[in-house]
This record gives sequence, C-alpha cells and structure tokens, in this order.
Amino acid sequence: MARPSKPLISRDAAVAASIEIIDAEGLDAFSLPKLAKHLGVRAPSLYHHFDDKNEILTEVARYVAGTAVRRPRMKPGPDWPEFFVNLALNFRQSILRHRNAAPVLLQHLPRDLFTATYEDTAKFLLESGVPVDLHVRILDGMETLAIGAVLMEATRPPRPRSAIFPNVSADSQPLLAEALSRNELTQKQLFEAMVRSFLHGIIRDHALPAPE
Repeated sequence: MARPSKPLISRDAAVAASIEIIDAEGLDAFSLPKLAKHLGVRAPSLYHHFDDKNEILTEVARYVAGTAVRRPRMKPGPDWPEFFVNLALNFRQSILRHRNAAPVLLQHLPRDLFTATYEDTAKFLLESGVPVDLHVRILDGMETLAIGAVLMEATRPPRPRSAIFPNVSADSQPLLAEALSRNELTQKQLFEAMVRSFLHGIIRDHALPAPE
C-alpha cells in the first residue's frame, strides 16, 4: 500500500500514542494497526516517520528512560552524590509510571541513550572536585545500578515492605523472615539507600572530601 504524499501525524504524537496504548493495554496489545487506529490514520502514515515497529518501540524506550526523566538542578560542589541520587530517583519514577513498557526497555533501550548526556555530567563531576579517573567508574556504575534495579522492580507487582522478597516462610526461612519484619524501608527508600551507599563507598575508598 502506498504511503500518503504528506504526513498526517507527527513522530512525537505517534510515540505518545504508543505509550498510551502500552500503559493501558500492555505490550502484547500493541500493534501498528492499533496505533494507526488510535491516531485516526491508516497504517501507511506511520511509515513517514518509522521504518517498522521496532523503531517505534526504540523511541518509546528513549522517551520513557531519557526524555521524560527530569535532570536535577544542582550546582557542582561537595554534595555531588545527591545529584546522582535525585537523578536515579527521577529515572525510577519515570520507569514505574510506565511499568508495562519495562519489556520494551529491556529489548529496545538505545545503548547510547545515556552516553549523550555524559559529557555534561563529567563536567559536573570535575567541577565538584571528583578526579577524572573516577568518572567512568561513577557513570558506568550508576547506569548499571539504576537500570538493573529499576527494571527488575518494574517487572514485578508493587510490594509492601514485608513482601520485598516474595514467598518467604517463617518456618523454612526464619532468618530472612526476621530480617523482613525488621525492615523499615520502602522499595523506594531501599533503592535510594543503595545508590547513596554506592556513591559514598567511592568517596570512602578514594579519600574524597565527604559531602557537607
């Protein structure tokens, strides 16, 4: 079927509509015919902007994990770890807002999505007094930590503090059950503590000035 001579929709509108469908009905329900119907056009109109379904899903991943994540407004300084803590929390919030898109991120997240922002982040670290030889360790560590932890959380149903580990039996796993009963942190607070521990571990191990 021939494409229309003029595009009837915008690329951004198609991505936004894709996210709406995935949020409401799940990834399995997403298809190009459904997207076209949602937008009030015929499927060939989509090919003005995308080569195929995979390209659309890549842009969905780019938006959810990149464009929609708010960058903290902080000046460089000794409290630089809090920039990364807040950025990680904003990343988590965006992903969990679109839980049904988690499988999209696993398969279609562009490898260079975060790299594009790392020059500015490296400048922030340098101006905060963090040695250059630690920048890759921090950036790569934060990327691995945040993506791994948040996507694992997003693919599971929300859990209360007492059920962070599922199917724990006090009879067969008494130590773990006791640990869960004493845990006072929510999933969000555990994630925040994990990120902060990673960053403060770098400060401690490399004798950097502690945040004020």
